[in-house]
Amino acid sequence: MAKLVYGLNQSLDGYVDHDAFAPDPSLFRHFIERVEQTSASLYGRRTYEIMRYWDEDQADWGAEEQAFAMAWRAQTKWVVSRSLKAVGPNAFLVGPGLEGEIRRLKAQPGPDIEMAGPNLAGSLTALGLIDEYQLYLHPVVLGKGTPFFAGPRPPLRLIASERMGESAIRLTYAPA
Repeated sequence: MAKLVYGLNQSLDGYVDHDAFAPDPSLFRHFIERVEQTSASLYGRRTYEIMRYWDEDQADWGAEEQAFAMAWRAQTKWVVSRSLKAVGPNAFLVGPGLEGEIRRLKAQPGPDIEMAGPNLAGSLTALGLIDEYQLYLHPVVLGKGTPFFAGPRPPLRLIASERMGESAIRLTYAPA
């Protein structure tokens, strides 16, 4: 059975914003390895639209960016959206019946399923479907934005902590 893991970079005050800070090279290498090791990714619409950046090669990419793009493109992606009518390569829309579809994906054997998108995470938290939360804390204070926990704040228990790169730390929690 696959484990559903919700993980995102976040500021010290709990906000996610891909434009406000970026992973250092060591943390970026970690993300490449995570994508290579997971069976699929599950995204909310907004996060998926941000990640579509990796569908098209950019002239200024180095080897690490190319490695991430290759891994991301090869991975199956599931997108939860009421407004999108189509998605890009190797991606599938999750229609009505979100809970049943996610339970079906999790029931398949294989490695973790990564998921991203605070609003989607709120819905899946309320349904009790997230198995692990990975918070990549960066030494940045934003003061506003989209919170990591955009929905219910579940009772959690810390299961691991690890320094990631030069300035981030990953806190791993399971539902309590």
